[in-house]
Amino acid sequence: MKDNKCRVLAGLGMLIFAGAALAKTQQPNILWIITDDHRPDSIQAYNRATTGKSESALGYVSSPNIDKLASEGVLFTRAYNQSPACGPSRTSMHLGKYPFRTGKYAWEQVHQDTDFATPAVSQSLRDAGYSTAIIGKTHHAIRETFTGKSTIFDLEIEFNRDLYRQGFGGFYQTGAYGLIDGLLLRRDSKETVYYPDGRKKTYVLSKQDRLLTAAEQAVVDDVEQEFDILRAYTRINKGLILGGVNPQPADKTVDARIVDEYQNYLQNAGKTYKTLAGRKVQGADEDKPVFVNLGFHLPHTPVMPPKEFREQFADKKYKVPAFDSEELATFTPQQMQIYNESKTDAMKPEHKQQAIRDYYAFTAFGDSLIGEAVEDFKAYSKQQGRDYLIVFTVGDHGWHLGEQGIMAKFGSWKESLNGAVIVVSSDKKKFPAGKVVDKLVEYVDFAPTLMAAANIDVEDKLYNYLDGVDLDKIANDKTFRRDYILGEMNLVSGHRAYMRTNDFAFSMRTRDKRTVAETPYLNDNITWALNSHVLKADMALYDLRNDPLERNNIAYTLEYMPLANWFRNKLGNIVLGDGRVEMDWSTKNSYNISNFAAGSDDKIIDIPKELVPAKDITNLQRPNW
Repeated sequence: MKDNKCRVLAGLGMLIFAGAALAKTQQPNILWIITDDHRPDSIQAYNRATTGKSESALGYVSSPNIDKLASEGVLFTRAYNQSPACGPSRTSMHLGKYPFRTGKYAWEQVHQDTDFATPAVSQSLRDAGYSTAIIGKTHHAIRETFTGKSTIFDLEIEFNRDLYRQGFGGFYQTGAYGLIDGLLLRRDSKETVYYPDGRKKTYVLSKQDRLLTAAEQAVVDDVEQEFDILRAYTRINKGLILGGVNPQPADKTVDARIVDEYQNYLQNAGKTYKTLAGRKVQGADEDKPVFVNLGFHLPHTPVMPPKEFREQFADKKYKVPAFDSEELATFTPQQMQIYNESKTDAMKPEHKQQAIRDYYAFTAFGDSLIGEAVEDFKAYSKQQGRDYLIVFTVGDHGWHLGEQGIMAKFGSWKESLNGAVIVVSSDKKKFPAGKVVDKLVEYVDFAPTLMAAANIDVEDKLYNYLDGVDLDKIANDKTFRRDYILGEMNLVSGHRAYMRTNDFAFSMRTRDKRTVAETPYLNDNITWALNSHVLKADMALYDLRNDPLERNNIAYTLEYMPLANWFRNKLGNIVLGDGRVEMDWSTKNSYNISNFAAGSDDKIIDIPKELVPAKDITNLQRPNW
């Protein structure tokens, strides 16, 4: 009897083992691509899906590889980030949580030694059996511990530390200006040009306490002429490069080197190898599914496409977005701060053309690299005998090319917030080839999408901390409802939150101070934005039904002010009172969570009909304060 029981238990154990092994083989390899400052209208497939034309509203674009990727899966055309700047946007994506629930609103270095900490998506996948790597632009700023250099990935190869600073890539800038207490101030900085023959040239770009000498300026002038560099001469940060030709050929730029590092990681699976800079690392684990976050730097400034791609766009003419003084007159004080830091409407016409032309040439170059990376990933998955999931996030945020008079991000306008997503899977039932979805998508949706693909049950209450939804559900569940998207940031103009629906875009100031949270001032006077004078709330409201380009802020018109105040209460209660975290990141565990309006984030917009003006209303009146 005892022997029979042992045989039964042994058999059950083998079944369990076999079942576990089968579950592992069903976990797909996952590639998550993120570009930087990438407008979705640089992709022809996106333009065809949204306007019926291959060109953007500004003119010619080229994206054959991304178009092919879109044809193989689902294209989500209305994706919105949760913060229009690299750091807070990427942190939000990796954690799957809104900025007001992560406590990161700007450049804070966050850690997980706090009571409210939750896992990043890479940690959840690692726990589910994945080999994890992030290669290229990282910028998630998440440490596992308060002290030390702990990482949330098994392997991290960062483009700045491991490539630029090691002499790989064409053009490296330390930064001409620094943000101090919300003010953009000049500081000492240098630039280095890396030539294809191994030479390099380092020179002074700016000094904090003086102007450049004639000799120093002559060196800068020579480099600018050599590479046709267009700097942002009409704005505060005049060191920013908006156009030019890359010193390196296409296969030696920093983004090409990012792809090299990614290929080396896959090709050296199961081995120890050296990175391009000579650092000894471990390749992908052959016995595990792999999760790679591939982060491109392009088309972020410096906007310098390699020569062969720049030449393809040399004869293109673009329509410059309209902007005028009447539009500027409707800007709120915070919007004016963004404009003053980023304005380019006063640039010469030929320079506007160059900036737009070089930007789209840079995205075309990115298209070629993305195509290469995708094919390598498919080949690796085939070799390993695994299915795959590829998620392409088109820009950690957007980029203005003259809309609102700026060439930048940081705003709560569409060009700063709107991206696109392409999801391609071996399982065509979940993500059918060629499908286009125009439902609202948020960047917090990526974490649950990746986790669900790894057979993690994101519907389990263990994962209630996730603010997003599996994109499979958004694409295929006809009952799914989301009436708005959310976001908040504390950069350039101070704390500002935003909400967008199908018909309206609304934003407001959320805090009466700009400083990073400090003990003991955490969530202090938290209802200020709801109770202050209406002008201090710094509201912006755009009626997308008749102003899709967001050129006329009507929040303070007599006809729309009741609606603006309705949005003020709706958005304010969510971001200020439904789990808002303010954390002093210079400490290990000093934080406050505000819940005075818990449950406000219900995803439903139910505006009283009497507050919505007629769609074709004209001759709006502004109050005489």
